[in-house]
Amino acid sequence: MELATPTMNKPRDAYYWRLLATALSFALFGLAGLGLRLVIFPLLGCLPGDAARQRMRARRTVSRLLWLFIRFMARSGVLSYEVEGAEKLGRPGQMIIANHPSLIDVVFLIGLVRDANCVVKQSLWQNPFTRGPLRATEYISNDGSLDMLDAAASALQEGQTLIIFPEGTRTTPGAPPAFHRGAAAIALRGAKIITPVVIKVSPTTLTKADPWYRIPQRRVHFSFRVGADIDPQSFAAQGPAPQASRKLNDYLHHYFIKELASDERSNPRPAA
Repeated sequence: MELATPTMNKPRDAYYWRLLATALSFALFGLAGLGLRLVIFPLLGCLPGDAARQRMRARRTVSRLLWLFIRFMARSGVLSYEVEGAEKLGRPGQMIIANHPSLIDVVFLIGLVRDANCVVKQSLWQNPFTRGPLRATEYISNDGSLDMLDAAASALQEGQTLIIFPEGTRTTPGAPPAFHRGAAAIALRGAKIITPVVIKVSPTTLTKADPWYRIPQRRVHFSFRVGADIDPQSFAAQGPAPQASRKLNDYLHHYFIKELASDERSNPRPAA
């Protein structure tokens, strides 16, 4: 798996070419979702194995296709990327916590972790292009209910890797991330370890207010930095569950604010 885009000699910041490549990328994403739902998953369902084995096949298939999607966007000049510390992702009972600056950062993380579970927004379950893959992979719907919290904690207790975005929605450009306490509560109930992933996008793109065709004037660069593990039990010992959850959430919130501020000061975007 290539974890950084190579330096390219050809100019790849041509606006109209990137607009066309972006349109093609989203069209391919939708067609792939339908193809998975109508063809690939029915075929995979004919293979032997219990429900857990079928789920693993579905997740690995989705992961590989999403990484191919990222590679297509990189090769066509839509974006560049670098990933630092990917070898620390994908361990049993690991909760991966990330900020959420763009629509496709979740695509990157699922593509990087071959057999991960993920908490995804509820509206995707009604989308005809995504509901098939979501059902086959048994990702968890972020409907804000207690059932969602129970399902996420149970997945971690079973040894699954869980990807979650504590903001619940994409970050407002120029504003610090605002974390909800649900992720901290899930971590205290089920996670063996918490691994933060700091995501930076320059320039901003595909935020909540941006339609897909509003692309920036230059190629976008995604930076993913995997941080040191955090032991949730060190917070669980600090008091009753609500108090421990609040302290853990505050710690994670300040961690990301500090790391993102450090990124801005150091301006690490490489030439690509």
